[in-house]
Amino acid sequence: MTIRNAESLSARSPLPPAIAAWALYLQDQGSSTHTVKAFTADLRLLATWLPADQGLGGISTKDLDNFLEWMQTERGVPCSPKTFARRITSLKAFFRWLQAAGVIQADPAEAVVQKSVLSPLPGVLTEEQQAQVLKAAGRLRRGRKPDARSYVLLSLLLSTGIKKGETLALTTNHIDLEAASGPLVFVRYANPNDRYKERKIALAADWVEAYQEYRSQYDLSERLFPWSPRRLEYLLQDLGEAAGLDAQLSFLMCRWTCALNDLRAGIEENKIRQKLGVSEIQWRELGMKLHQLRGHEQLSLL
Repeated sequence: MTIRNAESLSARSPLPPAIAAWALYLQDQGSSTHTVKAFTADLRLLATWLPADQGLGGISTKDLDNFLEWMQTERGVPCSPKTFARRITSLKAFFRWLQAAGVIQADPAEAVVQKSVLSPLPGVLTEEQQAQVLKAAGRLRRGRKPDARSYVLLSLLLSTGIKKGETLALTTNHIDLEAASGPLVFVRYANPNDRYKERKIALAADWVEAYQEYRSQYDLSERLFPWSPRRLEYLLQDLGEAAGLDAQLSFLMCRWTCALNDLRAGIEENKIRQKLGVSEIQWRELGMKLHQLRGHEQLSLL
């Protein structure tokens, strides 16, 4: 296994140059800027705790356990359960990388106990609720003064799972109705560090039909949805209220509902991950939550 950026490291190397090399590796692997900053900050905290001349090969499992204990009980700086769990993940990923690169013989973080902390489960729409909100959007689309905007927005979110920021960045150039594999939307990013999130997602025939109506109703020369984020949020909220939902319909609810729909349909998890544009690390928590949501859903049917 060849790993770039680790060639100059050895078991005698101190932590700082290894952290810098790891940051380059994470960037090469398509990790987001936020992930790189968070993971390397966790390792720099370890570097300040260890002796300055401590070599990589001399770091033991006991050292890491003592470091984690210090961080929780002796450092004097609040550390939330979620941050603590992420720091354990950082240690495990870093030392696993060092071992894979041949820098160290044994991985001292392998025996460190991982403590996963999941945030509360997100709200999702049942199949009946999805039908209700789409029906509400359809009434606007077929009304006395036809307006396909809400239907196009809602249907796109439920079928593609794209984020609010990704939705706002779309232009008509991102919609390819003539693609050989069928109509698709191309989610793109201007920042090179986010290129791993770019993907092409298939569009349904019903959405394409509504989109054609929508194009004839609005000026889309600048953006696919040329309104403020707040205005689009209001459109979704209005649909939720019109459908009689108790919870507020949002971009995030549509995204999670899309992912759950795909899981229900038996789509391979890695394909769901790629469709959502998330990294393998992010998928660990997201995938666990999806299975929890699916489990709760199945229990409710018993």
